[in-house]
Amino acid sequence: MPSWIIACIGFIAQALFSSRLILQWIISEKNKKILTPKLFWEISLFASVLLFFYGYLRHDFSIMLGQTLTYYIYIRNIQLQNHWKEFPVYIRYFLYVFPFLIVFYGFNNGILDVDLLFKNEKIPLWLLCLGICSQVLFTFRFVYQWIYSEKKHESQLPMGFWVISLCGSLSILIYAIIRKDPVLFVGHFMGFIVYARNILIKRKENNG
Repeated sequence: MPSWIIACIGFIAQALFSSRLILQWIISEKNKKILTPKLFWEISLFASVLLFFYGYLRHDFSIMLGQTLTYYIYIRNIQLQNHWKEFPVYIRYFLYVFPFLIVFYGFNNGILDVDLLFKNEKIPLWLLCLGICSQVLFTFRFVYQWIYSEKKHESQLPMGFWVISLCGSLSILIYAIIRKDPVLFVGHFMGFIVYARNILIKRKENNG
């Protein structure tokens, strides 16, 4: 597949991720407290599908890992907001199995092309480790958010979510600069600003 098409897929995914943050940011600014509309999670899920595919086309395991870890958490948050059943049944089934379909597609003659993911000459081992650690840290924010929301029995974005987001985003920005990946850089640069602003909003909300 031509590199420009792969880049377009990545930029569309990052644009969607940025749009969800801007939407959430605007709503939170208006209400002077952190709010998460259902569209935030729906956009997140669709963008995750695209970015997972982008990671596969770029042979970038760290991107694929990051999206795999958060994918089902997005679905769970949509369920917690009682909007999952609004999706047509066939779309729900497709979304459930999508990551497995990509993995199945990744098999060549029954053998997973591990060399493309773990022995990519464009990504030395130390850089791959940095990317994986950054994605795991960034992804942990949603694990934290998921556990917090399950305890509260509703979808919420607590302060810890934004702090972890800020640290994880900074790590991925460093990875993107070294990797020379404009898709990751543009997406996380915008996110870094929004995460910092949401921390300030949350602090004012807690102190108020």
